[in-house]
Amino acid sequence: MTQAIQTSAIVGVIGAGAMGAGIAQVAALAGHTVLLYDLDAKALDKARNGIAANVQRSIDKKKLDETAGHEAIERVRIITSLSDLRTAALVIEAVAERLDVKRALFGELENIVTSECILATNTSSISITAIAAPLKHPSRVVGMHFFNPAPLMALVEVVHGLATSDAVAQTVYATSAAWGKKPVHAKSTPGFIVNRVARPFYAEGLRVLNEQGADAASIDVVMRDAGGFRMGPFELMDLIGHDVNFAVTQSVFNAYFNDPRFTPSLIQQELVNAGFLGRKTGRGFYDYAADAAKPAARVETHTRTPSTIVPGESAPVYEHLQARIAQANAGRNDMPGLIAQIDDAYLFLTDGRTATERAHALGIDNVVLIDLALDYASAQSVALTRARQCADEAYAAVAGALTNSGYAVVPLKDIAGMAVMRTVAMLVNEAADAVNQGVCTSADLDLAMEKGVNYPLGPLAWGERIGIDRVHDVLLHLASHYGEDRYRASPLIASLRYSAQRFH
Repeated sequence: MTQAIQTSAIVGVIGAGAMGAGIAQVAALAGHTVLLYDLDAKALDKARNGIAANVQRSIDKKKLDETAGHEAIERVRIITSLSDLRTAALVIEAVAERLDVKRALFGELENIVTSECILATNTSSISITAIAAPLKHPSRVVGMHFFNPAPLMALVEVVHGLATSDAVAQTVYATSAAWGKKPVHAKSTPGFIVNRVARPFYAEGLRVLNEQGADAASIDVVMRDAGGFRMGPFELMDLIGHDVNFAVTQSVFNAYFNDPRFTPSLIQQELVNAGFLGRKTGRGFYDYAADAAKPAARVETHTRTPSTIVPGESAPVYEHLQARIAQANAGRNDMPGLIAQIDDAYLFLTDGRTATERAHALGIDNVVLIDLALDYASAQSVALTRARQCADEAYAAVAGALTNSGYAVVPLKDIAGMAVMRTVAMLVNEAADAVNQGVCTSADLDLAMEKGVNYPLGPLAWGERIGIDRVHDVLLHLASHYGEDRYRASPLIASLRYSAQRFH
């Protein structure tokens, strides 16, 4: 097994911005002498002071031994010439996201460092293959993609270019693990793992908003309270910054030769054009002025307590929902896919079709759909929609049954796939495609999404929980509804649904 770089070895970090300083802190705390370089002397001073402050906070919170912390601070040494890196065993660059800049830097480094020195790039989007191509020894170049803030975020994507040596990649993987990180292997393809697979989280929320399915605050609440995500798509885009998020989407879209799955949103483009970039400018989807109130989600108020609730056949994906709304001795309705008959209304889980289409297919007017939840037993909110032909009082009975069971009911316009289900189905789909194309393993993909963007479940594990058949049906229905290649099912999903195999 390939060993990690020894702690006695010197690690160079080029770029003293937030990411470079964070990487330097991680390496120093792991026991390495770290040589930190930047063209900007003020950036170097700020970085070293910031590292010292961060380490001191950890000491004050009793998360770090005082002596070990102060020794780590002393191991971060400022250098003013790249030639000082000649004895480094590993050099990590965290400079501007420009191919020409990174190529020029590595070209210069190649004439300074030893032949055994590994050259790692923290790029989040540029091809490792392209960065390494002009070098005399491209096999030593590897991606070492940390996530911000590097000292706190566990994930490191170890990215293999076409020329990257397996031994180099394995050494960086082992080193990342020795530094306390959760490394994953990834092939150098646009967006690597996380920035590629995460695109539908933003894209589907923006599509629902664009179709006026609900306002941003309501979608965010549903994605948090029902979907189990730490943040909804709109508050997360505001936090990241729309200039950054939109640029990544554009980059992935262009890199995949305008694949419609990655189509940028006109809504987000308008925010960028206006300079409404989110928290950093004081305005994005939300207003961050000191006196501004964050909009609340819309909650259904037209409800009534139903007389009867007759459950349908149980299914693992919604059995906890049935348990929460159950009535004693209510019997059972064996209609396929029915969650419950509530007075004259029929409640189903969304399957990618609109409620109106489902009602027409069933020949039943009073069809109500509920959105997916990560766990209906603990969910605080659920989203509900109804067929156009559904009677007001029938819908009110369903809303009442859910409200009486402790849910806040967020009404959505009759949008195909609703909010959580369509987003999760597309995350599963993109994850499956990445695995199918050899970007990474199933295990590494789920680990990356859990540790890199804090998803409550890895997409593939989530797909297995929902059921691969169900995910496939949602995608087929979305593709049929929109008539777009955007919703084409991954060949891996299409294959697995016909077998007893799973992603893992």
